[in-house]
Amino acid sequence: MLKYQAIKEGLKKQIQQGVFKVGDYLPSESDLCTRFSITRTTVRKAMEELLKEGYIEKQQGKGSRVRERQTSLGLLTVKGFSEAVGQNIQTEFLQKPVLSVWTSEILFPVSDHDKTEQCLFFERLRMVDNLPVVLERNWFSGAVLPDFLKTQFVEGSFFKTLSRKYLIEVIGSSQELRAERAENHFAEVMQMESGTPVLHISIRFVTNNPQLTIYSELYCNTKKYPVGNSYFL
Repeated sequence: MLKYQAIKEGLKKQIQQGVFKVGDYLPSESDLCTRFSITRTTVRKAMEELLKEGYIEKQQGKGSRVRERQTSLGLLTVKGFSEAVGQNIQTEFLQKPVLSVWTSEILFPVSDHDKTEQCLFFERLRMVDNLPVVLERNWFSGAVLPDFLKTQFVEGSFFKTLSRKYLIEVIGSSQELRAERAENHFAEVMQMESGTPVLHISIRFVTNNPQLTIYSELYCNTKKYPVGNSYFL
């Protein structure tokens, strides 16, 4: 690995793990040159790579600041639920992470590789002012997530947990949307009448680790809160 790549990866890891948080400024070019005994050209190349990958933004006269990463996923954008909705949010685990099985409810084809791996599953209900808005169900292989069943979510976020504890980032997705009618159990959970139209969103998330794909099924009550261009997990 070239020196600028090593510096870039080291800083990226610190950002992912929260050593440098959103809004923090990274050390100055001079400080980094001194700390790592490198040239200013090497530092600038490392910073350019972090800028390209969306981890930092340049502030004229101030330096390099850690930015919020909102990875574009076509229709949707990875973003915190509370940030996306911007109101009084509650999250309830209907099922905390457990060992499970690959189920036919997953509408995107599960890869042959994943079928040979142990499946993990969790289910959550997202509410705004105590009104259920989204029921999310998630399946993924636990092969590259040691001790995940014992892991506490970072700030209640699955994506932040993957990033900070496992250095795994979502880099893309496939999505399908369809209108359905709420069946009895779902209608009860979402506090709506059976047969009420709901938006069903199926997502297959791709990560920077080829061994981890996340399969999500979301059921959304859009009567009061329409779905915008942000996704939350």
